[in-house]
Amino acid sequence: MNDIASPPDKAAETRCNEIIWPLRDITLAGLHWPAAQPSGEACPILMLHGWLDNSLTFARLAPELAESREVFSVDMAGHGHSGHRPSGQSYLLMDYVADLAELVERHFSDRDDPRVDLVGHSLGGIVCVLYAAAFPEHVRSLVMIDSLGPISRPPAETIPQLRKAIKKRLAGSGKPVVYPDTRTAGKAREGGLSPLSTEAAMTLIPRNMKPVEGGFVWRTDPRLRHPSPMMLEESQVLASLGELSTRTLFIRAEEGLLAYRKGWQPRLDAIPHLVTVTVPGGHHCHLDGDVAPVSHAIKAFINHEA
Repeated sequence: MNDIASPPDKAAETRCNEIIWPLRDITLAGLHWPAAQPSGEACPILMLHGWLDNSLTFARLAPELAESREVFSVDMAGHGHSGHRPSGQSYLLMDYVADLAELVERHFSDRDDPRVDLVGHSLGGIVCVLYAAAFPEHVRSLVMIDSLGPISRPPAETIPQLRKAIKKRLAGSGKPVVYPDTRTAGKAREGGLSPLSTEAAMTLIPRNMKPVEGGFVWRTDPRLRHPSPMMLEESQVLASLGELSTRTLFIRAEEGLLAYRKGWQPRLDAIPHLVTVTVPGGHHCHLDGDVAPVSHAIKAFINHEA
């Protein structure tokens, strides 16, 4: 295994391996934690990260879950070591759902029980919940970490959103920033919409950077920052959540992105088989700080103890 994929703390004792999954139009990459005590009956755990993160976001959590089952963490398209969309395409939410559907169909359905346990953080949670609603036969249980369905926009914003997205696509992404070293890039990653500690930022940075002349640039596709041309309205989100037939765990971070926003109750009410657990920490509660509450909640849930 490449040393840059090694978790920075005691979780490094559980080694993970690089893995690639060829799909029809793109190749996805990720990390694989073998089961410590394999059980032939236990379905694998498939984990999807948040926007602009990568599979190393689960570097501390995955080893805790890899007891009797295999754990896989995926770099979504445009992130980490996975491929980028072809020129002329963008990163539509539903294309991520299609990627997940093809990934499960091609690479995780050759067992007697073709189901997986899904764990998604932020954007990854959104992708997982839409996939679970559309393909419940392939999902045994679903865990959403500080994630509760797609961002929605009212119908009146449809055309302004479309205009903004097309104007950005025509303008392009601009010249990439070259950082002299990964530590400097890590400092930039510590800020932003969901701030990270230095340790957490430096866990993600190696897989998100690539060397160039004069330093390092982001490996992530700059088109990931482009606005989406089309977004769901809230009634569509509620209808999608209402289609879930899978056991679902919502892990709410006390200081996460959802903590201070109002109006989530209809979404919670829409999910038929929902368990909610509140844990300390921010948006990256599965990576930053004490991850034990998140680990314990997920293990209890997927082992049907909660």
